[in-house]
Amino acid sequence: MATSGTTDFNLSIDDLIEEAFERCGMQVTEGYQLTSARRSLNLLFLDWANRGLNLWTVEQATQPLSQGDGSVAVGTDTVNVLSAVIRQTINGQQQDISIDRIGRAEYLNLPNKLTQARPSQYYVERSNTPTVYLYPSADKDYTLLYYRIRRMDDAGGYTNTSDVNFRFLPCLASGLAYMISMKYSPDRTGPLKQIYEEDFKRAAEEDRDTASFNVVPQVGA
Repeated sequence: MATSGTTDFNLSIDDLIEEAFERCGMQVTEGYQLTSARRSLNLLFLDWANRGLNLWTVEQATQPLSQGDGSVAVGTDTVNVLSAVIRQTINGQQQDISIDRIGRAEYLNLPNKLTQARPSQYYVERSNTPTVYLYPSADKDYTLLYYRIRRMDDAGGYTNTSDVNFRFLPCLASGLAYMISMKYSPDRTGPLKQIYEEDFKRAAEEDRDTASFNVVPQVGA
């Protein structure tokens, strides 16, 4: 027998909402239920950002640095900065030099934040307007190259598809069903929460970097 030959299955927002309501033993009967479900879906996306790394939301970004630059705004849709390097070109050769992330207290205790040299450390201020603070400040032109976690796109219109990797679609449906049940079908909340957590755990375990690495013990002092 022939197969479909396609691998592009996805769910629009309205299909996803319908699936979630069916898992609650209900059908969508009024416009407010759609609005309520879409609000729950957006809250679910924020919960996923709090739960940790979602690889499809990790992306590379660059920011040019000029002399004296000691901070960089990385965009209000940035959840966190995972790693960073300073890129420079010497004699026509590109070099990427890693820089270390430090905490708030370490950055605060730096004695002279106006010191200029090639940046070697950075602190991420995770506010409503996320900012990367560099130390030392740039002494000439460089490029800051970093990997960031971005926020997932909001649900938006009901005909949109979700900003979710296909591996997380079962988890998305069960998570939305759980959140809807708290408002419309509380007798199913417990079982739906259990299904959601199992689906999320399964998807999160698969959504990871599978590169191998070696751990070498330090010998001697």
